[in-house]
Amino acid sequence: MYTFPKNFLWGAAASAPQTEGAANVDGKSPSTWDKWFEMEPELFFDGVGPEHTSNTYHQYKEDVANMKAMGMNSFRTSIAWTRLLPDGQTLNPKALRFYRDYFQEMIDNGVEPIVNLFHFDMPWWLMEKGGWEARESTDHFAFYAKTAFECFGDIVKKWATFNEPLVHIECGYMGDAHWPKVQDFKRAIQVAYHTLLAHAKAVKAYRNNPYNDGQISIILNLSPVYPKSQNKEDVEAARWADLLYIRSFLDCAVKGTFPAELVEILKEAHLSPETDISDHEIFRENTVDFVGCNYYQPLRVQAPQSPHRPITGPRDLFRGYDWPEKRINPHRGWEIYPQGIYDIAMRLKESYHNIPWFISENGMGVSEEERYMDAHGIIQDTYRIDFVSDHLKALHQAIEEGSPCFGYHMWTFTDCWSWLNAYKNRYGYYRLDLTNGYARTPKEISFWMADVIAHNGFD
Repeated sequence: MYTFPKNFLWGAAASAPQTEGAANVDGKSPSTWDKWFEMEPELFFDGVGPEHTSNTYHQYKEDVANMKAMGMNSFRTSIAWTRLLPDGQTLNPKALRFYRDYFQEMIDNGVEPIVNLFHFDMPWWLMEKGGWEARESTDHFAFYAKTAFECFGDIVKKWATFNEPLVHIECGYMGDAHWPKVQDFKRAIQVAYHTLLAHAKAVKAYRNNPYNDGQISIILNLSPVYPKSQNKEDVEAARWADLLYIRSFLDCAVKGTFPAELVEILKEAHLSPETDISDHEIFRENTVDFVGCNYYQPLRVQAPQSPHRPITGPRDLFRGYDWPEKRINPHRGWEIYPQGIYDIAMRLKESYHNIPWFISENGMGVSEEERYMDAHGIIQDTYRIDFVSDHLKALHQAIEEGSPCFGYHMWTFTDCWSWLNAYKNRYGYYRLDLTNGYARTPKEISFWMADVIAHNGFD
């Protein structure tokens, strides 16, 4: 029997822009996603944009009732900055009422809300000022955070500042999967710095607000980095990938500093971000209480084909490696490696003061999932049950060895909209029918997980 600690948080994760819909009503202003879809709808899968997504804005009570039916005791979502402060300054009373009602509905049904502030949805008014490239964005974010804490801090006691900050940096400034879809490593470094400065300023705002009797965190994708071999060049490549993609965020959030090696190589390459002398103190004094970890698959790397100094981008330090022995999710193309959760836990234990943490996302995306629907309309997703149980076994081992992991949240509760991919890949405990009034139907995993929750473990 795999038994988990008392009061373990069993739940799911989602975000405002991927679930709420109602993108153009009740005072909400546009985000980068709203504007990008307006400009280039052909880039979005099936032409489905962020306007309606999963209609949670209107159906949140149904979702919470389904959470209660499963026995879930927690749920992580986000606030839409564009809804709460449409112009960045003025509180939207309809947003205040919606979020208070939504969070209170959870609480009244035994579901603790864990609330994140930023999930890739940059307000368009701020993007026009330069987005995260502009230093003023850090103060705008701190004001937004302060407003959220004052509005909801009496009922929300677990907060996060950012979800996977690496993603909006890498996809928007080293690729074209997020707006503004530029490829400029120096600009990406500046965006990363301002993002983490905004995070630290938000933590400071939390410490100074009257409802600071809870805890605040950041949610990071902590995929462990594995080298192709133990050859010196491959091991060095893994070290650099880890510094750039993991330690740059984790060291800053937990220890209040940046890795010295990373700072030095950026300086050598004339890639250092613009900073202020006062920033060091802000970072040092505003570290997190716990960490959220999103884990889907590991990062496997090898030595670059043409090492170059000074560096001009990640390709000069490492490149990806396709492990031929990997177990694969054939429906999504991602590697399945449950051991990664255990390795993350041990790293947090050994290198980060064994800080409390939880799995804030883990899950399995499957396209054309209706292939597995039975005669009763239930998706028989035994593949997802196997995936989750394997990862929970690895997590259980880590907890048995002293890791203070306090929860597991699957991505996601009800199938949600996924940026450029819309509803191509499904992840939820509940299936969403876009052709039938956003009807929610439980999948087989929802019944399996309800039993896990009821017994706080499984055989």
